[in-house]
Amino acid sequence: MTTPPALTTAQIDTVRAHIKKTWKTLTRSHEHLLQSAKDTKLDHKTETPWIVYISPSEDCPNIQSVLERSLSAKDMQRLQIRTLPTEAEAIKEHGLLYLPGPYIVPGGRFNEMYGWDSYFILLGLLRDEEWELAQNQVDQLLYQVQHYGTILNSNRTYMLSRSQPPVLSMMVLALFQHTQDEEWLKSTIPILEQFYYYWVVPPHLNPATGLSRFYAFGEGPAPEVLFSERDEEGRSHYDRVKEYYKTFEVEDYDVSLYYNREKDELTHLFYKGDRTMRESGFDITNRFGPFSADILHYAPVCLNSLLYQVEQDLGQIHNIFGNSELQKQWRDRADIRRDRIDKCLWDEEQGLYLDYHFQSGERRRYEFATTFYPLWLGIASQAQAQRVVENLSLFEAPGGIFTSTRVTGNQWDAPFGWAPLTLIAVQGLHRYGFHTEGDRIANKFLAMVIKEFGRHNTLVEKYDVERCSANVSDEICFGYSSNEVGFGWTNGVILELLAADGKKV
Repeated sequence: MTTPPALTTAQIDTVRAHIKKTWKTLTRSHEHLLQSAKDTKLDHKTETPWIVYISPSEDCPNIQSVLERSLSAKDMQRLQIRTLPTEAEAIKEHGLLYLPGPYIVPGGRFNEMYGWDSYFILLGLLRDEEWELAQNQVDQLLYQVQHYGTILNSNRTYMLSRSQPPVLSMMVLALFQHTQDEEWLKSTIPILEQFYYYWVVPPHLNPATGLSRFYAFGEGPAPEVLFSERDEEGRSHYDRVKEYYKTFEVEDYDVSLYYNREKDELTHLFYKGDRTMRESGFDITNRFGPFSADILHYAPVCLNSLLYQVEQDLGQIHNIFGNSELQKQWRDRADIRRDRIDKCLWDEEQGLYLDYHFQSGERRRYEFATTFYPLWLGIASQAQAQRVVENLSLFEAPGGIFTSTRVTGNQWDAPFGWAPLTLIAVQGLHRYGFHTEGDRIANKFLAMVIKEFGRHNTLVEKYDVERCSANVSDEICFGYSSNEVGFGWTNGVILELLAADGKKV
């Protein structure tokens, strides 16, 4: 395996200084409400105000007056504050969902708060000693569960029907480790439990296996996709999907479930699967068949590994407060889930963790970097971790970790790599004592990111880890093809990898 050139202290310091500065440009608070309310992902008539919705359980007039004190009269005129209808179906015009404190957005077209991005952002804020922003980031997610029913994919009304991978308990404990604020920690318990139950009852639960799945509640095309994910010929993502179904044979699933060939229409079930794939955070990949349309029929490795961690975390929190009975209940749940993961998701023959198809009772042979989650979270046995490491060459790339082993024209497949999956793989390898491998991958990723930073003076959302390049747009055929700058989770992962490296250069 080739070793990337060693980074200089000057290179590292420049990137660190850039990240430190970027937290401010990625912060959204009351003063930035007009900036936050603007959404390039939707069609918007120039003269019409941007809508901000307040939770119906809040005191709307009081919040309106708080906002009037924070914003200029001119800005307030460009906004319309409304109370959110109690039924999401009643929303006729989409808008931003109000959050009471500041939060960090990922960057670029992602000008709102995202669920799982926030975990990796938090790691960066803690490393950068941005204590207040770190506290606020977690508090806004707790607020979402209380006021919007779950942690949302993002705080826009069109995201009310879907969540994102459950990382809240990990965030709470990472922050508590710094603050040691027991009163605050205690206040999070009912919220963490509420968010946990979102994932472990139907329709998110598959009762036959006891494992959970992703499941979005909305119907029809996702509004933000219809408008913003268009190619140079003006075709939407959904037009390109239909074109694909017309042109190619699909053997991964029964296409008639998702595409009506006679009418040249995508079905209700396709849109349900499409929205659900977005809840998974991996949009888009062919992990669950083309466009992941078949995702509803799978227990995914990533989601069930994270739920195991939630159970462990709630056990740990109860232990902090001396509730040994409750601690045991949560640990027992985690043990049961570990057994189920072992039975359904571990593939002895392949030596990988693979997603499980409920109807066929078989694992899907689609190698995906989520195979590192059970190492990251300590679910794997030493022997299983060893088998995964023997397969490391499937995923290891010149710039870190390939998302999958297939090139599909989707951004969550080869040749692309993403900061979070690289960190998860690196930490998983270290957890089981594979330090040489973990360090090698971390160094490859840092070398690529810092080299590209030197060329473009910016950090981005994703990279071509085969060519070690930030220029990815020409290779992405589905969804949006841009590479967004910012970028929240890349910043956080860089700081985390540098800290783990003991500042070696």
